[in-house]
Amino acid sequence: MERASKNSKISTGDIEVVASKIETLGKCKNVLPFEINTQQEVREDLRLEYRFLDLRNEKLHNNILLRSKILKALRDKMDELEFTEIQTPILANSSPEGARDYLVPSRLNPGEFYALPQAPQQFKQLLMVSGFNKYYQIAPCFRDEDPRADRAPGEFYQLDFEMSFATQEDVFNVIEEVVPYTFKKFTKWKVDEGPFIRIPYREAMEKYGIDKPDLRNPLVIQDVTDVFKDSDFNAFKDKTVKVIVVPNGAEQGRKFFDKMGEFATSDEVGAKGLAWTKFEQDGSISGGIAKFITEDIKEKLKSDFNVQDNSALFFIADEFEKAQKIAGLIRIELGKRLDILEKEVYKFCFIVDFPMYEMSDEGTIDFSHNPFSMPQGGLEALETKKPLEILAYQYDLVCNGYEMASGAVRNHNPQIMVKAFEIAGYSEEDVKNRFGALYNAFQYGTPPHAGAAPGVDRMVMLIANSQNIREIIAFPKNKKARDLLMRAPSQVTEQQLKDVHINL
Repeated sequence: MERASKNSKISTGDIEVVASKIETLGKCKNVLPFEINTQQEVREDLRLEYRFLDLRNEKLHNNILLRSKILKALRDKMDELEFTEIQTPILANSSPEGARDYLVPSRLNPGEFYALPQAPQQFKQLLMVSGFNKYYQIAPCFRDEDPRADRAPGEFYQLDFEMSFATQEDVFNVIEEVVPYTFKKFTKWKVDEGPFIRIPYREAMEKYGIDKPDLRNPLVIQDVTDVFKDSDFNAFKDKTVKVIVVPNGAEQGRKFFDKMGEFATSDEVGAKGLAWTKFEQDGSISGGIAKFITEDIKEKLKSDFNVQDNSALFFIADEFEKAQKIAGLIRIELGKRLDILEKEVYKFCFIVDFPMYEMSDEGTIDFSHNPFSMPQGGLEALETKKPLEILAYQYDLVCNGYEMASGAVRNHNPQIMVKAFEIAGYSEEDVKNRFGALYNAFQYGTPPHAGAAPGVDRMVMLIANSQNIREIIAFPKNKKARDLLMRAPSQVTEQQLKDVHINL
């Protein structure tokens, strides 16, 4: 038979197969539940129910292959930096780390429960006491949290690492070597080089209204409370007033401002309203609350806040923390709707100097970040400062608006540890009972240590340029934390419950 011409337009164009016999190895139903190559048009729950078919989709298939390569690159780099990979237990003890635990009943110990680890926090600190100076692992973590587009329900993976005799700067040096190396290996986008920008937590909240700012967005939030302290505009009276200035924003039509107002008052944001005005190209002021912008206010906005002609100004007024949060959401939405985010770039920053404590919804003092962190100023700060004024050696790595890593310099001193938990309402006896291994280990000479844990799932999601974390996980759960393929969670038999001493 004469050989056919090559076809460069298809992947198998260099290959010709002449069949002499056909044998069916695996039969398929006549009708597929959906067309595999039209992924975006298929209801996600149906795709998850037939995930074994969905994974044949070329884009999704390549995401899983990319994940494999990224994991190998991370391990290779950590090995190169002479970190030791050590696995820590999955069946562990309950720990207050910011989310609900998954509990596992014990058959051999009636009435007692394991907890799946929210992170290997205590174990990696114990490894520092044990003399393993540089530890890492690709660690599974389990938290009973509500799912989001950037957060998988139930379980996730992180590059967990810890170093003894290390400072915050040492941890940053490792991240600034490992993260850009990994991103540059798998993307053609521009990747920030270290050292990354460091932004104190309070400054981040002031400028961006969020502790994970997307630095591709050039807009910033400014406080104009003093500018309007004598204003006749009642909506601003006795309120914190924030402004976002949009250069060239005066070119937008009325519909744009109305739509932003609808967004601001939506349940998602919760603002009472969104005041705005335009500084026109000819120097006049129009629209929105223009009649309340006196000549004095206008001059202050121009001189002190660099407001140029042809700008639009969006004002948010509320109590301090709520005004910050709402302004942060407005800034993000403006960045999207105006399409002003810098393209094809990964911009990193460290958020530093987190508060050690925060006020809980119940009005009590609680840890704001990691309870095992070292307070800045040590024991003296805990004994002399007001709890909400104490800062901690805690930090996050942020990339394009996503929290990508979290870490801290750890508290290695048992006296400081007991005092830190005492402020949050725990007695020394509580600390001994709940964190007995760590408390006991700290009595035997503990080196100062620090670490962090970049999130592997988010790293893959960002490199793959995916908007949904479920697209880079082989077998994810849906928005209601259900595994539709394996049909979990599910009911179990009476005998299974009896075995673990549970009666429903």
